Order: sequence, then C-alpha cells, then structure tokens
Amino acid sequence: MNLPISARLLACAGFVPPGDRVADIGCDHGYLGIYLLQKGIASGVIASDLRPGPLQSAVRNAAKYGVGDKMRFYLSDGAQSIPRDFDCLVCAGMGGDTMVGILTQAPWLKNKQYRLILQCQSKTPLLRRYLSENGWRITEESVLRDGRFLYTVMEVIWQPDYPRLSCGEWYFPPALLENPGEALPEYYRYVTNGLRIAVTNQGDGVEPTKITALQELQALANAAGLQWLKEDTK
Repeated sequence: MNLPISARLLACAGFVPPGDRVADIGCDHGYLGIYLLQKGIASGVIASDLRPGPLQSAVRNAAKYGVGDKMRFYLSDGAQSIPRDFDCLVCAGMGGDTMVGILTQAPWLKNKQYRLILQCQSKTPLLRRYLSENGWRITEESVLRDGRFLYTVMEVIWQPDYPRLSCGEWYFPPALLENPGEALPEYYRYVTNGLRIAVTNQGDGVEPTKITALQELQALANAAGLQWLKEDTK
C-alpha cells in the first residue's frame, strides 16, 4: 500500500537524522511517523494530537501500515503531555503563532539534547523572530513547493549565545541561502512583495520593522554573489 504523504511532510522527514527517536506534535493521520518508521529513519515515534479523532486515525493507520508496535500515542495540548525520551520534535502544518504557544508552554525543550523540525503554514516571520529572541538557532532551512503553495522547513537547536536575527532575517534568514533550491527566488519575491504591499498600504501606520526588513532584503538581492537572486526576481 502506498502511503499518501505530502511533499511538505516528506521534506520534514528529510531533516530527521537516522536513528533518532521522534515526537510528532499534531500528528493528524500519523503519516509522517509511519513513513519515518517504514523507511528505517526513526528508531521510534511518539505521535500526539490535541483532538481525539485525528489521534485515533493515526492509531488505525499505524496498524494498517504495520508499524503500530513502534509508535506511542498521546492526547496532548502541544508537547505538554508527552514523554520526554525523544531526540527530535516535529511540528508540521501549523501557524507560527501556534508553534510559539507550543514552545512557550514547554520550556524544558530549551535543552541541547533536543532538535526541532518546524514546518510553518503561516506567520513564519513571527516564528523566526520568537526563536531568535528566545535562544534558538535556525541551523538549516529550505523552501519547497507543494501544490499551489510555498512552504519552508527549518531545523532548530537550543543555542542561546548565537547572534539574533535582524528584521530582514525574520523574513529571509541566512539559513535559506545555504539551500538555494529552485523555489528560493520565488520565495524571496513572495516575501518582498508582501512587505512592499504592507509598507505601501499601511502608510504612516506601518510597523517600522517592516520598512527595515524590506530595505534589508532589497540590499540582499544587490549583494555581491547574489545577482542570481536579483535577476530571478525581476
């Protein structure tokens, strides 16, 4: 049986180190955890969800695809009610504000033993800002297209002495430039167009950080060695 897993979840799976014990927060149908076990990537999976319906669906799917004995299931609001014996925590398919809430409610995650893999659906700059200002470092991030939408997936570790991101980097962090895939120029255009519209339409009421961010990103495209970004986003 083929597992109906999306491109964005496959991208998350690509960030999981082989042998890690994984906690999938907001597991929905459980496809990510099932895939990680089927492919021998994860050594075990904790699957949790806030709602009983999706969690029961994950239980059924794990049995259906033959990995039920390697998954543990928890009804949990974020990471609050799960065991802490894992290496890698995945949050996928949520808004940035929801992820901020999950991390705020689980301060014990501020520990070098944990790696976070975050796939944000909306308010990604808010999430990046929160991470940077609260001791987290984005070590890797990539952009992909899944259907009509662009998504980013990021790996995050606890490193409180790492320099904070600037306003522009909340929208387009340095980690993205280390993975210059085909969707990156399109993502840059999407981000800068959104900032440009906000600055123009909100007039005197625009947040100063958005003006600064737009200026930084315009300068980024003009930087030496990044002419490909400028040319592709005309």
